[in-house]
Amino acid sequence: MNKLNVLKVEFEFNGIIDVIYPVILRDDNDMILIDCGYPNFLTLIEESAIKNGIDLSKLTKLIITHHDFDHMGSAADFKRKYPNIKILSSIIDEKYISGKEKSLRLQQAESIDDKLAEEQRESSMNFQKTLKSVENIEVDILLNDGDKFDWCGGIEIIETPGHMPGHISIYVKESKILISGDALVIEDNKLSIANPHYTLDMKKARESIHKLLNYNIDKLVCYHGGIYTEEIKTSLKRIGF
Repeated sequence: MNKLNVLKVEFEFNGIIDVIYPVILRDDNDMILIDCGYPNFLTLIEESAIKNGIDLSKLTKLIITHHDFDHMGSAADFKRKYPNIKILSSIIDEKYISGKEKSLRLQQAESIDDKLAEEQRESSMNFQKTLKSVENIEVDILLNDGDKFDWCGGIEIIETPGHMPGHISIYVKESKILISGDALVIEDNKLSIANPHYTLDMKKARESIHKLLNYNIDKLVCYHGGIYTEEIKTSLKRIGF
């Protein structure tokens, strides 16, 4: 039994209703959660899992695609409630997830302080405060580009830097599904590259999209946007060049 469930987690953020789409992979031996929401999202994700008939007490692994606070924010909470789970990330992102080095997103926010208009500074300081509140956690298993595992029908780790240097995507070979994290988003029903304002290296981000053309993909799951199936190769070519 190999199953893939895309969770729809709805919430309010800054007065706006938003949605994220974490993924759960399952087989007879493993249950893997890919990305775990903002801080304090454990309950929201559990509720979404229950709606899909999933018991998260069977969770064995949590893969973090990158260390943005909406992807790793509840990792420490998950580890506390489900202490047997293993935390996985790219070898590049481990130092930020574990707190050995300051978050790149926080560094980015701090670097533009002097360039902001006075009316923007309060919002910036609140954002920085939120980033600083994210609880770090030790990574158990380090992932590299091209790593292959037999979990859940077989998965491959794909380095997709650009949005962040240590960003990874996950390819599920059996079902030809790519879980893209923030390498790709869906906006107005179209596949797109993540917001350039939050993408640290646009050139590398486009190179990562081009790299995905090497994979036979029938379905994409974007953390922001959900499931995309229309003319995937054509859409990737449009974005990556």
